[in-house]
Amino acid sequence: MTLRVIAIDGPAASGKSSTAAAVARRLGWAHLDSGALYRAITLAALDNVGEQGAGSGEQWSAVRIVALAEELPVRLVLVDEVFRPEVAGVDVEQAIRSERVTHRVSGLAAIPEVRHWVNVRQREAVLGHPGGVVVDGRDIGTVVFPDAPLKVFLTASPEERARRRLAQAGEGAAGQIDPERLRRETEALAARDRADATRRVAPLRAAADAVRLDTTRLSLDDQVGRVVALARQRFPG
Repeated sequence: MTLRVIAIDGPAASGKSSTAAAVARRLGWAHLDSGALYRAITLAALDNVGEQGAGSGEQWSAVRIVALAEELPVRLVLVDEVFRPEVAGVDVEQAIRSERVTHRVSGLAAIPEVRHWVNVRQREAVLGHPGGVVVDGRDIGTVVFPDAPLKVFLTASPEERARRRLAQAGEGAAGQIDPERLRRETEALAARDRADATRRVAPLRAAADAVRLDTTRLSLDDQVGRVVALARQRFPG
């Protein structure tokens, strides 16, 4: 039986989640954002272990964090064909988007034991779903689902990704974004790219058989259309 998974990877602010969600809707598949699960564990750790030592994430005890995720529990729940994160039975989709979580999630996600726990939960969620699933993240096609029939690696120039991120945050009314703000965000994303590509655990890279899609000059609708077309070739019927 063919594994019905589309793996969409790419650097920060490359539009992975927006594209994956739209592709899933077009195909009638489910959507799983792997970053949401990392954020949910981070929220659980901040609320139950505390802020102290959270700066690097690695100062938290891996054993304690994984045990906490099991006990609360932190889990994925399928709601209207979207896997949503829950902590202790509470939907935390909004809470995990806070700056507090954003500042800590990278450190926690660098812990090998945490990554292993998340990967297992993702595989369980996808394999337990009877239909297809579009999964996005940074190591889906290389680590989590290396046997996915369709792998897509989305990217765009750091400046374009910075522009999109600032626009999404509501900055730059009428299309005008402060040049200095854009420069700082571009530099931050380029630094994040370097860190993600050189990290010891699951470095960011395209799978050898991934379709690379540069979206710098593409609209969201265009990039979604291209992925959907690829999906219909790989998953006929």
